[in-house]
Amino acid sequence: MRILVIEDEPKTGDYLQNGLTESGYITDLARNGIDGLHLAQEDSYDLIILDVMMPEMDGWEVMKRLDKRANTPVLFLTARGELEDRLKGLELGADDYLVKPFSFAELLARIRVALRRGAQVRQEETLEIDDLKIDVPKRRIERGGTRITLTNKEFALLHFFVTHIGQVLSRSLIASRVWDMNFDSDTNVVDVAVRRLRQKIDEPFTTRLIHTVHGVGYRFEVGT
Repeated sequence: MRILVIEDEPKTGDYLQNGLTESGYITDLARNGIDGLHLAQEDSYDLIILDVMMPEMDGWEVMKRLDKRANTPVLFLTARGELEDRLKGLELGADDYLVKPFSFAELLARIRVALRRGAQVRQEETLEIDDLKIDVPKRRIERGGTRITLTNKEFALLHFFVTHIGQVLSRSLIASRVWDMNFDSDTNVVDVAVRRLRQKIDEPFTTRLIHTVHGVGYRFEVGT
């Protein structure tokens, strides 16, 4: 398994690279956002660990550009621990968000979860509902013959919906299964993600697939 660490603080970067290497991962280290983005675009990684506060190009901007590829899990590892920062990271498409200072044992546990989830997704082949087709290994989505580009997190949300067709899915269940987080009724991360997914796979087409179940959550099925 190959991991890319994008971290500008020298001691933290070296600590992560050495610790992950000793844990059996092939680990590359980029010491700024520009170099990290270049490595991510030029090579193939199973996971990216990304800091936020970096000179020249911060982690938010790196994440936005990585989203266009939508094929590598991303874990934010940053000192920015405010709720609005965590939500921003998840809404940008990150798979996880860990705040510094951190336990290395917890980091390893979160890495294993992200890698396992990615491997499970890759094992599947093609999923179809109505005119929506999902090539899971290639992460290629089409509806009515039109190619649709999703972020990594939008793809995970769509995959969860499609594999639970017709079921009423609560916001707490979606947050747990897609973000591995406990649902906080004061946050709207799930609703924001669903709204963005709707804009891409529902609004341009006649038949609706994502339905709101008021007071509960959402249901994914063919409907008008």
